[in-house]
Amino acid sequence: MSGTRVTAGRTTAAAEGDVVVLLIGMRVNYFWAVHQWVPVFFAMLRMVRDLEKDGSRGLLGRVLLTASPRTYYVVQYWESKEKLYAYASAPDMFHHKVWAIINRQERAGKVRQHVGIWHEAYVVPEGSYESIYADMPPFGLAAAYGALPVEKRGRRAADRFAHRSPKAGAEAGGVAG
Repeated sequence: MSGTRVTAGRTTAAAEGDVVVLLIGMRVNYFWAVHQWVPVFFAMLRMVRDLEKDGSRGLLGRVLLTASPRTYYVVQYWESKEKLYAYASAPDMFHHKVWAIINRQERAGKVRQHVGIWHEAYVVPEGSYESIYADMPPFGLAAAYGALPVEKRGRRAADRFAHRSPKAGAEAGGVAG
């Protein structure tokens, strides 16, 4: 997602409209249960790889992070919540197959709490997010949506929060600006 070429100066994400963010990850509850958590980790990586191969699924960008030696997660940026739902329920995708296995194991009483899995999804309305990057390669929201000079949205956070896309202004019957 993020390149190594540094953009000099301050930039902001070029996102317009609502932003869909998915945090999805795993927690190793018992390190000694390698046979339980390693497959989950590799399944997580495979799902991301599959999504990156097919841009029509709606994944715009992602960042793989760790919160501790036990917890690994991916921050994902999506085109829309509808595309996120469609991916999550698509029977031809690896995600669907993995959840079928997990559900069967749970029903059979074979889940032993060796590894935890979780996700949180957010639809962030325009006007409820802002970003700034100083001397950074495109990262996070800017890697997903593109970056532009901070002056285009405002040098202050309050100005960037106040930005409205031309589409949003037209939909509200107002003047785009």
